[in-house]
Amino acid sequence: MKDTEGYETLAYLTDHIGKRLSGSDSLLKALSWGEETMKKAGFQNVSIQEAKVPHWVRGQEEASIIAPLSKPLHMLGLGMSVGTSAEGITAPVIFIPDLAALANTPDDQIKGKIVVFNPGWHGYGLGSIHRTTGPSRAAAKGAVAVLVRSATGLAMQTPHTGTLTYLPDMPKVPAAAITVEDALLLERLAKEGPVQVHLKMEAHMEADQKAGNVVGEIPGSEHPEQVVVLGGHIDSWDVGQGAMDDGGGIISCFEAVNLIHKLGLKPKRTIRVVFWVNEENGGAGGRAYRDALGEKVKNHVAAIESDGGVERPLGIGYTVMGGGPASGSAARRQAGASANPAAAMAAMAAMGSGAQRPLDESKLTPEEKKSWDTIKQIASLLQPIGADSASPAGGGSDIGPIVAVGVPSLSPRTVGEHYFDWHHTEADTLDKVDPEDFRKNIALLGVLSYVLADMDGQLVRHTSAAPME
Repeated sequence: MKDTEGYETLAYLTDHIGKRLSGSDSLLKALSWGEETMKKAGFQNVSIQEAKVPHWVRGQEEASIIAPLSKPLHMLGLGMSVGTSAEGITAPVIFIPDLAALANTPDDQIKGKIVVFNPGWHGYGLGSIHRTTGPSRAAAKGAVAVLVRSATGLAMQTPHTGTLTYLPDMPKVPAAAITVEDALLLERLAKEGPVQVHLKMEAHMEADQKAGNVVGEIPGSEHPEQVVVLGGHIDSWDVGQGAMDDGGGIISCFEAVNLIHKLGLKPKRTIRVVFWVNEENGGAGGRAYRDALGEKVKNHVAAIESDGGVERPLGIGYTVMGGGPASGSAARRQAGASANPAAAMAAMAAMGSGAQRPLDESKLTPEEKKSWDTIKQIASLLQPIGADSASPAGGGSDIGPIVAVGVPSLSPRTVGEHYFDWHHTEADTLDKVDPEDFRKNIALLGVLSYVLADMDGQLVRHTSAAPME
């Protein structure tokens, strides 16, 4: 592939529209642009499928050490966090390594203090659970605020934001991410003696806003009612450009289907592209898509999500077994709500390690084995670009609601070498997207979606599908 059109499309989204937080004017601009782009490409049934999204506003924010020394902290408030008072919070710090240590610390040692979490870097799963549920767990023990080490393995004095989830019936306290370097500094200082930090955040919620999923498709030539859907999320955090997360994902999906369309190929089934909304701090788009389908979700033969960056692809991830792993965000919600912090941490560490457990094919049903062999055959077509591996887990947050009711789930697998270096930071910009790797992602998605839409059979539906909510 030598076509640069896809990269130019991504460049427009990132450079001219930029960050796209739910509730923002820039998100609405992106939705209109996405709809226009699909129409210009000749896609059919193009629309913006309405979804209400939360409107969280960051406002001004700052944090600093005021004792035993004076030093500003590099921070980003966590998405959906409450703010401080206008004067801010000045309080002593207590250093807590992780959630298990928090549970074992007496409440009177935490009351009135700012908890600083530094679980180290053992993968995104473990890092993110401290961000998502750590604030509520600390508040329940009397903490007045929480600072959490950014969920990354790279120390470049760059804070990584992300959403938090306030657990039911627990107090809400302000929470922010700090850099790896600042977390380590606070840890060292806390070992020497008392540390005081000042935190000021204007973060607040405003009224929910109308937004939506951008939807377009190539109708099937024989079974237009049957659908292969692929996409990613069009929203981003309010930092950086949302290039890797997830501009590259949505544009690679769009360009894959655009390429099929330009080549004049006529798959038997409909191939639908969706730019889902509000993945980052709510998941409203995925739920709205499922709800709009109703019983027609049974006609979705596969769902593909690209939301892991567009670094060099290795192959296809496919959740072949019924009762397979939940999507990342769903798994984090389940683990975060656990009453056992140690068990939750173990579950998230396993999810976030990046290790692929080998598939025991002897445990597959005949239907699952047939589907698994099909995916391996599709992957073999990608050998020329070095993306011919198949792994037994694939999915994502946006397709999670329809996967939960039985739709087979897939996603590209990439090397993932640097994704979490830039994830949710000011550094998530277009220059991080390598054009050649980007084209390979387009090729993978094009081959995968076309074959699934044109082959005679279908992938097995998940036997553990949940009922419709």
